[in-house]
Amino acid sequence: MSHLKTSTRRVNTVALLGNPNSGKTTLFNSLTGLHHKVGNYPGVTVERREGRCTLPDGQEITVLDLPGTYSLHPCAPDEQITTDALLGRIGSSPPDVVVCVVDATSLERNLYVVTQVIDCHLPVVMVLTMCDLAQEREMLIDTRLLSEALGIPVLRTAAYKGEGIEHVRRALATVPQSNGNGHRWPVPQPLQHAHDRLAEMLRTDCRMTLQAASYEATSLLIAPDAVAGRIDPFDDRMRKYLRTTHERLAFLGIDPPTVFIETRYAWIRDLCATALRMQGRSDRSLTDRIDRIVTHRVWGFLLFLGVMAVVFQTIFSWATYPMELIGTGFDALGRLILDTMPPGDLRSLIVDGALAGVAGVVTFLPQIAFLFVFLGLLEDSGYMARAAFIMDKLMSKVGLHGKSFIPLLGSFACAVPGIMATRTIENPKDRLATILVAPLMSCSARLPVYSLLIAACIPPTVLLGVVSYQGLTLLVLYVTGMVMALSMAWLFKKTLLSSVPPLFIMELPPYRIPSMKTVLYLVWERVLAFLKTAGTIILGVSILLWFLATYPKNDQAAPSQRLQQSYAGQMGRAIEPLIRPLGFDWKIGIGLISSLLQREAFVSAMATIYNIADNDNRPQTATLNRAMQNDVDARTGQSTFSLATTLALLAYYMLALQCLSTVAVVHRETNGWKWPAFQFLYMTVLAYGVSFAVHRGVLLLGGS
Repeated sequence: MSHLKTSTRRVNTVALLGNPNSGKTTLFNSLTGLHHKVGNYPGVTVERREGRCTLPDGQEITVLDLPGTYSLHPCAPDEQITTDALLGRIGSSPPDVVVCVVDATSLERNLYVVTQVIDCHLPVVMVLTMCDLAQEREMLIDTRLLSEALGIPVLRTAAYKGEGIEHVRRALATVPQSNGNGHRWPVPQPLQHAHDRLAEMLRTDCRMTLQAASYEATSLLIAPDAVAGRIDPFDDRMRKYLRTTHERLAFLGIDPPTVFIETRYAWIRDLCATALRMQGRSDRSLTDRIDRIVTHRVWGFLLFLGVMAVVFQTIFSWATYPMELIGTGFDALGRLILDTMPPGDLRSLIVDGALAGVAGVVTFLPQIAFLFVFLGLLEDSGYMARAAFIMDKLMSKVGLHGKSFIPLLGSFACAVPGIMATRTIENPKDRLATILVAPLMSCSARLPVYSLLIAACIPPTVLLGVVSYQGLTLLVLYVTGMVMALSMAWLFKKTLLSSVPPLFIMELPPYRIPSMKTVLYLVWERVLAFLKTAGTIILGVSILLWFLATYPKNDQAAPSQRLQQSYAGQMGRAIEPLIRPLGFDWKIGIGLISSLLQREAFVSAMATIYNIADNDNRPQTATLNRAMQNDVDARTGQSTFSLATTLALLAYYMLALQCLSTVAVVHRETNGWKWPAFQFLYMTVLAYGVSFAVHRGVLLLGGS
């Protein structure tokens, strides 16, 4: 870092800006200590991440993580938000300092947006990330030369290792007095004069800030029609000057868009030629050598399936012990309540309703945690981008944009953020098609249902000494959900939403050792969100279901008969004729009704039902699987959860849209109820049809 003149003026807001996969979010997490909040920018549906950072002098500042962008002249909604936030068009005033995050291994490409920020006369600090990877590749970067050429401080970091973070904090505490003073790259004099004159007119006539005027002047020279609507007043004098300016530049053979881009890149190439030196071997990097296998059209796809198989098998095998501990803990708590409270409705409400319902869901918390651990490791290591690359060919065959894979992949965790991630898809029809099929991906809310039914019906036998039938069944459910999503996307793109998908261009980040701190914090956030759901919605559903399953009371009847005569039993029997073709009885019907709000409520419903039906003064949280296995349908004399019924029920939960949060976010993203209603209807019909086919197919093949 060069010795630039600095000032101690107070800094309140810092914005992090950089290319996608440049290490920006990792730096944000390191600066904020992973303590941040997530919301939306005012008036738009693009995610805003904001955190607090403490500087060495004790001052607290706000750090804003802007969406990744390659240019300040945007092509996508999230890139537009980045530009608007920098210029103070949304939310509040422009940030006091812009931290431009630059991947040291891709210096030339990353510097383009840095020069654009400098042109806006914003205070800038440049942070080189992944410097350890650059060193491994024997790339020598002269930060002093970069700092002098750009006129801004330049710092080195390896954020995911925590290296260099204190230097960044110190730099923010002493912000440069004057940097980012505009063009340092030569452009033809007529073009420079036109830019400066337009900027001055915008400042005086339209009362723009220096930053906004400089940016809009460039934009007017590049694409005047796209900018005119943002400028009020856009008077006749300015229109005339702009028209004559473009005519004069055209006469001189100067094309502003081409000149601005080419002169900037030429200057950047010359700078990198002097500031960056490559030493040692010139053979392919380790990342490139690994990618020859990982991104191979055959081996890469097989590797992807293998990784997923290992993940799902591990979820079952590793989670067994902590699940048993949680179940045992809830059982002990239930026995304590039974021993200390007198018999009555209050004790039944606590043990059979609230405790059984919540315990039935929380027991599966370890599997949720392991799922997010693996997803976090794969994302942080750089593998997820390769998975998107592998799937791009398949995505294009069904008519989807390659960018659709990231929202679909995110929907494995939860469809809500997955649907919100479709905002980066420019084509409205591609975006809508992705929204419509995203809930078909098996989200984490389905995992408790899958685990309960698989454990109750599928034997834990190990196949070929590698993977158990239970883990294989889980893998099949996830893969089938993806296949169904792609199939429905193909159907929609051929009919309702026909359009040609654009080319998919995606940067593959280098492989790196995942930051366990970041991964574990991600898991912690998801676990807390899951527990919050269990502590609010699931608890409320459990209490309501206990009431419906207990009243009207008939103390003369046996517990199972009382359950049939209850309000819940009446509701289940009311829909039984509709679901009987699927092999479902009235008890399963109660579970289906209960889980309309959220899928995992099915587990708490089953726990409540079987606790009440088996009311023998002991909690059943640890033996729910056994109770389901031993349950016999009084009408048919067969097991309620036979193989045919269980597989049909798994198919139903794999495909049905039983999540009001998803319905709500689709309503918000599509600005109406038309598409959420269509989505709920088609997924329900699809789930019913496939469940019917599965049930009949198993019976025809001789299954029970």
